[in-house]
Amino acid sequence: MGKKQPVVVITGASSGIGRATALHFARRGADLVLAARREEALEGLIEECEAYGSRAFSVPTDTSDPEAVQEVAARAVEAYDRIDVWVNNAAVSFFAPFLEVPLKDFNRVIDVNVMGYVYGARVALQHMRSQGSGVLINVASIVGVVPQPYTSAYSMSKAAVRALGVSLRSELLLAKARKVHVCTVLPATIDTPFFNQAANYTGRRAQAMPPVYSPQKVAATIYKLVDSPRGEVVVGRIGRSMVRQHRFAPAKVEAAMAHQVDKTHLSKKQSAEATSGNLYEPSADRRDTAVTGGWSGRRRSVQRSLLGTAALATAGGVVLRRLRG
Repeated sequence: MGKKQPVVVITGASSGIGRATALHFARRGADLVLAARREEALEGLIEECEAYGSRAFSVPTDTSDPEAVQEVAARAVEAYDRIDVWVNNAAVSFFAPFLEVPLKDFNRVIDVNVMGYVYGARVALQHMRSQGSGVLINVASIVGVVPQPYTSAYSMSKAAVRALGVSLRSELLLAKARKVHVCTVLPATIDTPFFNQAANYTGRRAQAMPPVYSPQKVAATIYKLVDSPRGEVVVGRIGRSMVRQHRFAPAKVEAAMAHQVDKTHLSKKQSAEATSGNLYEPSADRRDTAVTGGWSGRRRSVQRSLLGTAALATAGGVVLRRLRG
């Protein structure tokens, strides 16, 4: 990152990846605009960012409201005169069989995870095109490439975010806007409070599916994209392997994903009452405003299993290429 510190807008900044990203930029002196629904959580984050010497302020925002997102951009430009980096990160989810999830919950996930990103992208790119430079970073997920069971709307939304990124990059290419970039980040499972906050109609407690990576790893990736923009970046070794091998053996990788979700993403031992989670109201639990969710120890056994599946997919891809050759 150059001498001139960027003006960075981050949605979903109150916890998890968003909070980690805000702190990562704050340590490097960036000017920050932090958006999320939880005002108290944002106030605490501002104090942390300012302790690093960063200028920061918050705008309580529900990103499914286009006028609220426009207000975030307006406040950023009013305070700092520009928007250099916009991180679309706010997201919600549910765990439920497709036929059992309430349709209003399904719609809510799409409203936040897809339309919220659309609203953010529109205001960000308007300013970036006008000023001649900027980086829009959309946080998607590897489930946008390899969807999983029981999170149908979330998987759909992350696939849509990938498609949005490709389409926007194509338009910028045609417009010869060479200094405006759109990047998509695809994390694997990340240690955040996200899994405690999701709606759940499975009767089983949701938990992070191993292997689990730190939110700081995603934050560092986002930071690097500002200086070295790339179209898509996968975060996490297992994520990179699954995305790569899905091209050669999609059925094998999808089957592995389905079985691992059933075995490790939903607890076999702990039950859960039906809940709409944080879909409509932010969590009131202070623990849900943290960067991490306490899942960092879940790693080795499932990693070996998934990497074994990926190895089979690799072998299949090699054989297929030889046959075609």
